[in-house]
Amino acid sequence: MSEPQPTGGPRAPDDPGPGALPAAVRAHLVELAAAVLGELDQRDTPPALARVRLFAPARRASAGAAPLLLALDRDPGFRARVATAWRALHPELAAELTRTDAGAGTGTDPGIDPGTDPGTDPGTARGRLAGSCEPSLVLTGLYLLRPPGWSGAAARATDGIAEAEQRRASHEEQDVASARLRALEQEVDRLHAEVAAARSDAAAAQEELAAVRRETRRLRADADRARAAARAAALDVEAQRARADEASARLEEELARERRRSRLAQETAAQALRAGREGRSLADARVRLLLDTVVEAAAGLRRELALPPVDVRPADLVGGAVDRGVSPGDADAGRQPADDPAVLAELLAMPQAHLVVDGYNATKTGFGTLPLAEQRRRLVGALAAVAARTGAEVTCVFDGADVAGRSAQRQRGVRVLFSEPGTTADELIRRLVRAEPAGRLVVVVSSDNEVAGGARAAGAHAVPAAVLLRLLGRW
Repeated sequence: MSEPQPTGGPRAPDDPGPGALPAAVRAHLVELAAAVLGELDQRDTPPALARVRLFAPARRASAGAAPLLLALDRDPGFRARVATAWRALHPELAAELTRTDAGAGTGTDPGIDPGTDPGTDPGTARGRLAGSCEPSLVLTGLYLLRPPGWSGAAARATDGIAEAEQRRASHEEQDVASARLRALEQEVDRLHAEVAAARSDAAAAQEELAAVRRETRRLRADADRARAAARAAALDVEAQRARADEASARLEEELARERRRSRLAQETAAQALRAGREGRSLADARVRLLLDTVVEAAAGLRRELALPPVDVRPADLVGGAVDRGVSPGDADAGRQPADDPAVLAELLAMPQAHLVVDGYNATKTGFGTLPLAEQRRRLVGALAAVAARTGAEVTCVFDGADVAGRSAQRQRGVRVLFSEPGTTADELIRRLVRAEPAGRLVVVVSSDNEVAGGARAAGAHAVPAAVLLRLLGRW
């Protein structure tokens, strides 16, 4: 059985035109017609669509929508080509639409109950099919294929689509209204909360206002008492000023008397000074004679005993357990000097002075951000300048825990010592101080209170590390 072809000719009064179709169906028809138009040869193209065919494929459906719909409505041949393209896309639906209506015309449709009058609703099968397919797709097929009785089915499909759109729009409006209602309810709840908070703030403000009023009354009372006290104080000040004037007059008289006594005392002191100069000259001569005698005796004793120059110092012998006691009276010799670099310079200028430096304590005070090896190098170089400038014996002590070779060494006149395993530089400094003979000037540089205290207890002078650094900065 051959498939029915779309019919042409003038449209029946009840046939829906393109303008009566839903927007989704018109858009589908335009896109399909634009695609078919692009595949046609120039000789097969309807004259009304010749210019539309020249459009770019992307613009053909949008710019040529009206001519394409008009050609589908008035040109049966072009509509037949579009219907063929639609049938290729939806073969089952196209077969069902054409078969159903063919059977409805003869009463032999296998999909219709024989007990049903086929003339009452020739689109019953299409109605069942529309329930299982998208209504706009079914309406598109009816419009293109145009089987017998298609206009009534198209009108019902159009009404169904319109009702569905109305229901969808109604549901959307209800959803919008519900959302707006929920938003209004939330806004009302928020306003209730704000009103409650405002009432709470107002109550708090009332309480604060009452407290401010009470405080104002108290301050006024305090101000009244303060003014009364100020008046009493002014009277008291006037009385004290009068007494002070009287006392000042008395003090001026006493000052005049004291000045007279001072002049008499100065005259007496001048006389005593002249007499003291004469007596001191004799005492100085005696002391100088005794000093020369001691120096010459010491020189003669060195020549007689043929004593070699001293090349071994007590600090060179401190390695194991050197422990010499210090008399309690020597502790007074190590009193803490003032934090003046000049005091340290004077101490180092004394004969046979020994400067012992707590190495890392000094470097951490002056340049602790440098690596340890660079800290040691910089400090030893600065101490070499001190030894060359003052002639003092200089010993620098470091903790030996982080140094591979810990043997004693001399670097440009500076003795560098490292503590043995299990001991610290503080212990080695105390041993060095105890090893020195009583009476020798020993200066220990350390900001560690324990090291400084031990040095003073052993009879040495303790100087903070900052003093040594300031002295090095001056030189």
